[in-house]
Amino acid sequence: MEAIPEDDAVIDVNYWHKLDDGRLQCDLCPRYCKLHDGQRGLCFVRGRRGDTMVLTTYGRSSGFCVDPIEKKPLNHFYPGSAVFSFGTAGCNLACKFCQNWDISKSREIDTLADAATPEAIARAAEELDCRSVAYTYNDPVIFHEYAIDVAKACHERDIRSVAVTAGYVCAEPRGEFYRHMDAANVDLKAFTERFYHKIVGGHLQPVLETLEYIKHETDTWLETTTLLIPGENDSDAELDEMTKWVVDKLGPDVPMHFTAFHPDWKMRDIPPTPPETLTRARKIAMDNGVRYAYTGNVHDEDGGSTWCHQCGKKLIGRDWYTLGEWNLTADGKCRFCGTPCAGVFDSQPGTWGAQRRPVNMREFTLHLTP
Repeated sequence: MEAIPEDDAVIDVNYWHKLDDGRLQCDLCPRYCKLHDGQRGLCFVRGRRGDTMVLTTYGRSSGFCVDPIEKKPLNHFYPGSAVFSFGTAGCNLACKFCQNWDISKSREIDTLADAATPEAIARAAEELDCRSVAYTYNDPVIFHEYAIDVAKACHERDIRSVAVTAGYVCAEPRGEFYRHMDAANVDLKAFTERFYHKIVGGHLQPVLETLEYIKHETDTWLETTTLLIPGENDSDAELDEMTKWVVDKLGPDVPMHFTAFHPDWKMRDIPPTPPETLTRARKIAMDNGVRYAYTGNVHDEDGGSTWCHQCGKKLIGRDWYTLGEWNLTADGKCRFCGTPCAGVFDSQPGTWGAQRRPVNMREFTLHLTP
């Protein structure tokens, strides 16, 4: 058992209770880890120290980077803008296909090389002309307190907050968390309990509850992503059921992203997703009434662009993460027919483009010091 360190990154947290047998149960996510003193949950970053639960990664990150917002992916939230991205370490799921396994499966002491206070992140995002800050690379559910404090600091500077998450969280912390989020992309990893149990190490229902909560109980802009894995979650029947559920429960205006899997982590024996699979998924979604369906991780200008669901004209052209045509009016309507496009838009598109800019927070913080 690895001891929980004594340092500034360790803070006491809420969302736990003591069981009759003396263990503490973490109530942040539906794993409900039950811990003796010194033990950590599956996420590895939340654990028990004495008679309280702690987070061991507060103020520490696995890296900072400025990205295009479309990389999150969010296509209807300030398109073309720059987003200041960061994550920590660990994860509360155990996806065998994890594309960020070096971060999400790591021990934080091996990964967290950068440190930054919430105020430093907000200030850096402002200095770098970022419209928003994204909690990404690993799931912000497990660094709940840090993400919320960053969001508060960002809102003081008129910078938005974006959660990139699997949505695996309990009701009470979920309510607190999304009071501070302006947008979220939720991984709807599949639409069967079999997939979630066998490949993800979780359950489907809590994710569906999170999606419905965000859409109907908050002002948070919502988009979803499904990584399509050959033979696992890409059948016509499953895609048909999933997309019908989205239209019925969330509405036709929630954008859906279908992205390509590449062999990684513990699923290196499965081939990459053929581009035709993504095109097929997009068609099924649109046939079922999804107004904004996208393909990702492949070069597909049609599948990456935004089209007016009323007249069929191109509203936002995209070549990978670079914007081309822009046919939205200043108030977010189709220039050709006047139909509103669902989303959160500035009067003009952002100009960040496809560039990716790593940020050394230590150097940047020194630069910002008066």
